[in-house]
Order: sequence, then structure tokens, then C-alpha cells
Amino acid sequence: MLLLLPPAHGFFPRHESHQLHKQVEELEMEWRQAVLDNNAAAMDHLLADDYVGISANGTIETKVQVLAQRRAGTLRLTQMDLNDLKVRVYGDTAVVTSRVDLQGSNGERDISGRYRYTRVYNRRLGQWKIVSFEASKINDASDRAGAH
Repeated sequence: MLLLLPPAHGFFPRHESHQLHKQVEELEMEWRQAVLDNNAAAMDHLLADDYVGISANGTIETKVQVLAQRRAGTLRLTQMDLNDLKVRVYGDTAVVTSRVDLQGSNGERDISGRYRYTRVYNRRLGQWKIVSFEASKINDASDRAGAH
């Protein structure tokens, strides 16, 4: 008798998979609150030491740079409304995609707007850490029409 089993990689019992999704969603909410509160200590805890982020303007940021910017108070976000949040878990890696309506500034520059982002978590020694982030600004339809 031939018994076919799903491959071990990527297979989780339904309950564990749902629980992992919820854990990552909760971490997204923790990150959101840390950003709004400008809480560098909470951000330090959530970011992996080898974190690399790419901002909407293409700037690469390490964990040290992100935390220094927060401690300096350069980047201030006053509103972050998350929409269309999706979590996909692949073993010890989770990929989050979302849309965010943002209000805030970076120095003197207003960075308010709508963005899409991808944030990647990796589970290390039983703890999820943010290892990567990339954001893209969503341009208005009128902006897209003018670009053609």
C-alpha cells in the first residue's frame, strides 16, 4: 500500500498555521504602535540585528540607522492606518504585505500619503524578528495619467 504524505516543508497543522498568522499580525500592531510612539526600545526589540530596510525613496537603512533616526526625532509619524494586511508563513519566515495611509514628516519634508509595503519576519531561537522591509508610495490616478 502506497501512502502519500504532504512534504514536511511548508506543512503545518491548520491550528498552528492560524496561530502563527495571529502572532505575526500582533507583531505588526506592536511595530505600528512603537513607530507612532517613537519608541526606539520597542523597535530595537522587534528588529533583527541584520535588518535591512528600503524606504519609499530608495534609501537603504540598517537597524542602527533606523534607531538613530528615531532617537534623533527626525522621523515623526502621527497616523498609520493599515489596510489589506496579509500574512504568509513559510516555515520560520513570514511575509507581510499591507497598504498604509500615513501622516507624518521626515525632517521638514511631509511624507504623508498612501503606501504599500512588504515586511519580512524570521523566527530565531523562538522569537520573530523583522529582517527586511520595503515600501512604495501609491501615486494618485491623476499622477499616473500624467506620467504616460
